[in-house]
Amino acid sequence: MMVEKSEYCIAIIGTGFVGLTTGAGLSELGNKVICVDIDEGKISSLSNGYVPIYEEGLFELVERNRKLHRLFFTTDIEEATNSSDIIFICVGTPSKDDGDVDLSQIISAVEGISNSLNSYKIIAIKSTIPVGTLELVEGILDKKNKVKGRDYDLAVVPEFLREGKAVYDFFNPTRIVIGADKDDVSKVLAGIFSPLNAPVVYTTPLTAQLIKYASNAFLASRISFINEIANICDHLGINVKDVIEGMKYDKRIGGHYLSPGIGFGGPCLSKDLNGLIKMAESYGYQPNYLKSIMEKNSHQISYVIDKLDKLLGGFRPGTKIGILGLTFKPDTNDVRNSLSIRIIKEIRERGAGVRAYDPKGMEEAKKYISDIIFCSDLYEAAKDSDALLILTAWDEFKEIDLERIRSTMKNPIIVDGVNILDPAKVKRFGFLYEGIGVR
Repeated sequence: MMVEKSEYCIAIIGTGFVGLTTGAGLSELGNKVICVDIDEGKISSLSNGYVPIYEEGLFELVERNRKLHRLFFTTDIEEATNSSDIIFICVGTPSKDDGDVDLSQIISAVEGISNSLNSYKIIAIKSTIPVGTLELVEGILDKKNKVKGRDYDLAVVPEFLREGKAVYDFFNPTRIVIGADKDDVSKVLAGIFSPLNAPVVYTTPLTAQLIKYASNAFLASRISFINEIANICDHLGINVKDVIEGMKYDKRIGGHYLSPGIGFGGPCLSKDLNGLIKMAESYGYQPNYLKSIMEKNSHQISYVIDKLDKLLGGFRPGTKIGILGLTFKPDTNDVRNSLSIRIIKEIRERGAGVRAYDPKGMEEAKKYISDIIFCSDLYEAAKDSDALLILTAWDEFKEIDLERIRSTMKNPIIVDGVNILDPAKVKRFGFLYEGIGVR
């Protein structure tokens, strides 16, 4: 068993959103961190000071610790494994087509570790993994004659980082969850994060896995719930913001994740909700409530498109739609599972042309859609459009020059899918306006 100390050499397997933020954060706390990825281009870029992920404060964090020789990047998993005391696995666990969890990156990472393990290590998994994954990991290590307790111990340390606020969340965590079977393993891992002064939840690996899934499922449920209330408000002629104002003072409810819009997208909530559903079904339970959350999310996309269709009087050949926002949320360049992309594809299927703009997500979006016009600013996206559809709540869109927009559009129609504009102000400029549950 390793001796507890103040600074460790830590290997981070995976340099995506979670891995890079975690690696940079742990190096800032004084540890030597080696980040590993199979993507040679990404590692070369990071080694030369280019950060491909847009996160507020992340570039500065990476650059500072890289120059202080506390943060390193490599494609050599053997080098990282041999040099480290602790290994954090931070690879992706995307959804398969059937909604189940794709563990191929976990398997690849563990196989790389098993081939290189030269002394005792704590292997801590930050990736979101379903029940049964730890047994899979142990099986891979067992085939290489690596003995649990002698050569390694496993722990589950889920992440709770919000994209767009990840650096802030790393240094200001709401809690640290450590799932381990041994107290001394938990103690070492807690010691690494102790400078952050966060509450620590000590639990079993199985419980830690479910804490992560349950947390994201609950956040998804709040979004679907408030979208349902907003849609009801549309039909009753009530402003949903007034309803939320009256709800949030109840400490049992609060005001977080009560922002009506197009639904939840991104790489986490849908994936983890699907993963939890599949996990429950594999153990003989039908999680109908969780399924309804996902169904509501899909319905919300149709609801927004139907609003647009109604204001247009139907999609016709030659209809042009301006789109503001391509990322799944503001303050990131991530378009994975972006509902904006899904809405654009549906609009294109209905025959409409699309001109789109996003402050940070243009290049990433080009990997997923090619049959639209990407514009240099929001006014170019709105030019000659029959309607403008706002799909991401970027601050830039709050400051839109309505008079200028009105003069450049063919028809003065705005569907605000994220309720970022003031409806009364927009209507004063002569627009037909629809938000989500707002008046």
